[in-house]
Amino acid sequence: MLNKFCKIPLYELTRTLAKVAMGAEKADTVIRNAKLVNVCTCEIQEGIDVAIAGGRIALVGDALHCIGDDTKVIDACGHYIAPGFMDAHIHVESAMLSVGEYARAVVPHGTTGIFMDPHEICNVCGPEGVKAMIDDAKRSPLKAMANVPSCVPAVAGFEDTGSHIGPDEVREMMTWDGIMGLGEMMNFPGVMNADPQVHGELAETLKADQVITGHFSIPETGPGLNAYIASGVRCCHESTRAEDVLEKMRHGMYALMRYGSAWHDMPVIIRAILDNDVEDRFACLISDDTHPDTLVSEGHLDYIMRLAIKEGLDPVKAIQYVTINPATCFRMDHEIGSITPGKCADIVFFSDLNDIRITRTMIDGEVVAENGEMTVDVGKAAFPDFVYDTMHVGETITADSFRVKAPEGSSGSVKTRVIEIIPNHVGDYERILDLKIEDGCVLSDPDSDIMKLAVIERHHATGTKGLGFLKGFGFKKGAMAQTVAHDAHNLLVAGTNDEDMALAANTLISCGGGLCAVADGKVLALVPLPIAGLMSDLPAEEVAELISKLDAAWKDMGCVINSPYMTMALAVSSIAEHSSLSTSLPDGLRHGISGPPA
Repeated sequence: MLNKFCKIPLYELTRTLAKVAMGAEKADTVIRNAKLVNVCTCEIQEGIDVAIAGGRIALVGDALHCIGDDTKVIDACGHYIAPGFMDAHIHVESAMLSVGEYARAVVPHGTTGIFMDPHEICNVCGPEGVKAMIDDAKRSPLKAMANVPSCVPAVAGFEDTGSHIGPDEVREMMTWDGIMGLGEMMNFPGVMNADPQVHGELAETLKADQVITGHFSIPETGPGLNAYIASGVRCCHESTRAEDVLEKMRHGMYALMRYGSAWHDMPVIIRAILDNDVEDRFACLISDDTHPDTLVSEGHLDYIMRLAIKEGLDPVKAIQYVTINPATCFRMDHEIGSITPGKCADIVFFSDLNDIRITRTMIDGEVVAENGEMTVDVGKAAFPDFVYDTMHVGETITADSFRVKAPEGSSGSVKTRVIEIIPNHVGDYERILDLKIEDGCVLSDPDSDIMKLAVIERHHATGTKGLGFLKGFGFKKGAMAQTVAHDAHNLLVAGTNDEDMALAANTLISCGGGLCAVADGKVLALVPLPIAGLMSDLPAEEVAELISKLDAAWKDMGCVINSPYMTMALAVSSIAEHSSLSTSLPDGLRHGISGPPA
């Protein structure tokens, strides 16, 4: 696979690197006196130098003979150096930042490469939205390697999205610069059941000699998992049980262990490695979805590694999980993922192996961040106009828009399907609960932690909407709304009363999308996300501050869970995903929620 993400391709530099290694030419930069975390042999080598030329590594060892008058010498002073960190599965949109601003947030934490799946913006803006993300990434030094979204919509014929991806689109997008593979194949039932459309996308990816990334979220390790892997899927980030991780690795699948802002699976599933004497070269640490406040306050992969080390993982192995392992997963280990001759000089510096905190980040041999700050200018976002015009709601939203009519002839109360969320996890429960009827409509019940939930189509002004009920957030008053609503990203509104729900919905319609909290007829907090209703064009610190105010407003309204907006977003998509496996859902079900069953 030809690497297009390093400054100069290796075939242009072989003679130069050979001459520098031999001392016939002098290096651009030499790092001296470092402790090398050698991810190839899982060891620490002390007193190591690294000679760099043209953005690539010419020599690892004693580089004194590579130093000339114009060579920049960096004395590591006995600190550790390791390959730059790579996130093998990330949705940049979930950080609510443009790619450039995301880079500014994560590069100082040692992240030098990401394998991003921009299926969020693709569901809103189509392939041109993906192209806009790839273009935006070019203003930063971060190696933002993109995968073609595979499931747009996530559940065909069930969700209302802004676009569609099929085999023809995959074939065309695989030719784009910046594309590394196929995004997470969420339609695992389609893979297992040999759906022609789904396998058409897999075939186009394999014809292009690219990697297929996975999403196998059911606790099944028999024929279904085998069928999924046999179809060419190389990795999966959806394990929630240690036994799932172990079986995936045993079957030659890369197990991407997730710890995001909302999904805290890693401490549980890493037991697959800690409690078993197994080879772990198929293990990676990833974030999947990380919010701006987490990036600003805690970090990115460095934070996840610190958590994994506290769980008992050997620090060198933790570094392997974000360097050589993801590079090998994406068949890029000949270019990135290790500090070895010929590789891109993506290098991080830190002083404590057991408490990894990055002091310097190099990408392609250039120092791009030091002491927590970028040292190069990232520039401003320049997205095309169409990504700022995505709120196309087909009706005037009023309090009446959220009335849930009771079944004809019913009175008093009615048994109603309610979604109950599981905090910090993607899954949820189906509950059948009694809800009161008043004036022919089913009511929410804040005292029992049950509020209304609505999804309103916002891509094509169809006027389509779904209504239902939700439990588990703890809201005592008010409403919340968001256009971050996986995976179709329609307008999602939840609340204890119809009036506040209408105000929340209209607030986001008027600002181009985002997140907001409303109570007692007032907007308490608003995070505008004008880029596709998913991302801000502000710096990470400013977005984090807005999120902090929103979080405070939710808590004031009674919310008791971590990352409520991400849980809210997935409360819809997980039901939609599971519905593709069920034949018992009522005819009126849309967007994964329903009113009372007839």
